[in-house]
Amino acid sequence: MNDDNKNINNNDTNEEATETERADLEEVNEADDIVSEEDESVPKLIAKLRDKLKVCENEKQEYLDKWQRERADFINYKKRNEEENRQFLKFANERLVEEIIPVLESFEMAFANKKTWESLPEVWRKGIEYIHSQLLNVLKSKGLEELNPSKGEKFNPSIHIAEVTEPTFDKNEDGGIIRVIKKGYGLNGKIIMAPKVIVAELNRKKDE
Repeated sequence: MNDDNKNINNNDTNEEATETERADLEEVNEADDIVSEEDESVPKLIAKLRDKLKVCENEKQEYLDKWQRERADFINYKKRNEEENRQFLKFANERLVEEIIPVLESFEMAFANKKTWESLPEVWRKGIEYIHSQLLNVLKSKGLEELNPSKGEKFNPSIHIAEVTEPTFDKNEDGGIIRVIKKGYGLNGKIIMAPKVIVAELNRKKDE
């Protein structure tokens, strides 16, 4: 009887041991599966991170390109605006000078009539001459230039206006300026009023 009980106990012990071993084996297999799954997921995770990094880099480059374009557009706009302002001021100065030139010409006409001018009181004349000098200096500081060609200077149709031609028998005088009828003015390198001149023209009838 005792032997039978011992056998039963031994069987129960063997079955429990077998179940324990089986459970341990299953845990080991599950652990191996988890490790295997983790091993497989690491490359995938790295690949995903690389893809996200690439997307971020592309977006960063797009934002940078957009910012650079907008900055370049702003710089160009600023330059255009500054150039437009310069042109506006230049045009405004030109208009102002053109309106003042007749005043200068009035002074010149008064000075040209020497007999009448010298008959005036000296103090009065000096005051007018001083005002004329001040006005001319201010305009010159703004870029005004008197165009008063000298006698014998070659006529240039892009600079001078030939009001009259006078015959000459000297070939060397042909096409030269004999006299200035009305001097001109330039402003910052641009002719705003061309000088009017008398030009010598060779008389070819003598040669014939």
